[in-house]
Amino acid sequence: MTVMESFVERLDHPVYVVTATAHGERAGCLVSFASQCSIRPARFMVWLSTLNRTFRVARSAERLAVHLPGRDQYALAELFGGETGDHVDKFARAAWTPGPDGVPVLDGTLAWFVGRVEGRTDAGDHVGFLLSPVTGGTSARTGRTGSTDCTDREPLRLSDVDGITAGHPVS
Repeated sequence: MTVMESFVERLDHPVYVVTATAHGERAGCLVSFASQCSIRPARFMVWLSTLNRTFRVARSAERLAVHLPGRDQYALAELFGGETGDHVDKFARAAWTPGPDGVPVLDGTLAWFVGRVEGRTDAGDHVGFLLSPVTGGTSARTGRTGSTDCTDREPLRLSDVDGITAGHPVS
């Protein structure tokens, strides 16, 4: 095991679903490489695998949507992580509404934002998309306590999706 592998295996950060639209195509995938990277101005970096369809659509997109699914949304993560848009219309199987520029905003996630693509960084097998938030929100949904506030729901984490086999090829 490499030094990096032994470091990374201890992390259990949230996972995200990223959606994009460009040239009449929609795409989305499960992402585990993402983070806020600036406070002022607010910026968020999301890394997309160059092997998946979402990257191919996102590289022409002006905006991307980033969604924070709850632990109760494993099926959504499985759809966007375990299927490829090359073979399955994921958006026919998920509830969503069009956001700015038509980018799909998934219903019922803990939180989401649509960000303007400010830049792209090639890092090998992933490309980073630097996003500047344009709009966003949280979804009201009954949580564990019976309230309609989703703040008592936990985010879906990397360890929760460990068993999902990527829908796109890994090499």
